[in-house]
Amino acid sequence: MLHSSQLETNRSLFPMNKGQLTKKRIIAEAARVFNSRGFTGASVYDIMDAVQLKKGGIYRHFDSKDELALAAFDFAYNRLRRRYKEEVFRPRHAATRLGAILDIHGSLLDDPYLEGGCPILNTAVESDDTHPDLRAKAQWAMDEWRNTVWMVIRKGIERRELKEVDAERFSTVMIASLEGAVMLTKLYDDKVHIRRVISYLKEDIRALSTAPQEGKL
Repeated sequence: MLHSSQLETNRSLFPMNKGQLTKKRIIAEAARVFNSRGFTGASVYDIMDAVQLKKGGIYRHFDSKDELALAAFDFAYNRLRRRYKEEVFRPRHAATRLGAILDIHGSLLDDPYLEGGCPILNTAVESDDTHPDLRAKAQWAMDEWRNTVWMVIRKGIERRELKEVDAERFSTVMIASLEGAVMLTKLYDDKVHIRRVISYLKEDIRALSTAPQEGKL
């Protein structure tokens, strides 16, 4: 397996060609459109307008709208995963990690590619039996998110940074609260809702903490 430094070197030696760059741009813009308007609400013409390409220019790279939607979901979710890697797993204290998760989801609507809210929530609400592959991706992403929160809590308890708590229950309440807050924020176009929920959850996290943490929640 190549190390990240070797991969970066290989990318610099073999930069993407025009077709690859165009495909990457289509995916990025499609992620923005799908996350704002939904899979059903977004048309190929909306994506054409966002990318400034004709229909043939899009279907040169993708066989169907479904295929593009799957790639767009991966793009949006990977933006979240990168932020988790950079912001959640850098601090060691469990309470600080949980606070970082809250802050990430509190700032989702400021990301130009995620301004429609959490891609997991949006996809989960809209996907049904007619889009099984998209639904499966949303379920997998939610499983990963829930497992991440659960792991942070369990590690915190093991290291005596957090008091004993039902990690599964806390994870469910935390995620459901965040997703509901994002929905309210979008519906009313008012960030007071996400701020209230984050403030409330941070109080719960502070109450769980048993040891000094890096920085403040």
